[in-house]
Amino acid sequence: MLASVSDLPHPPRAVAVYRRADLPCNTALQGLALWGVADPGNVGALVRTAAAFGASVALSAGCADPTSPRALRASAGAVFRAPLVGFDDAPGRRVALVAHGARALADVPLELPVSFVLGAEREGLPDDLVASCDEVATIPTSGEVESLNVAAAAAIALYERSRR
Repeated sequence: MLASVSDLPHPPRAVAVYRRADLPCNTALQGLALWGVADPGNVGALVRTAAAFGASVALSAGCADPTSPRALRASAGAVFRAPLVGFDDAPGRRVALVAHGARALADVPLELPVSFVLGAEREGLPDDLVASCDEVATIPTSGEVESLNVAAAAAIALYERSRR
């Protein structure tokens, strides 16, 4: 029966039922604030990354549902550990991550509480949102690619915060 409702080549053998209201919703001291990240695979990967570093995930309107099947698969169960909150409830100072033209992330103060603001891969962050953030940072790369995947950028930023 599970094979008939699954879109996976090897469907799961168990089913779980949960109430969305029972998902963690407290705010951590660090977080990812996602603006318009509509790809469910990216949202799931971001939730998984946040859980790995004890961070919350703040979602704006237009973000993919972190409980959708694709996001759940990408989160590998982390949706049950990473607090999910509204975009305006992201903790602390806000550090916008942009692809180019800002101060290197290594040079930006990252005292807790802090949230990294990330946008959808194609559109990035709107100028007015970047201007409203406390800091703007770039993750320097060799320049061989246009930008990092949003989940890779979030992982680097959270690692840099935890490394300090």
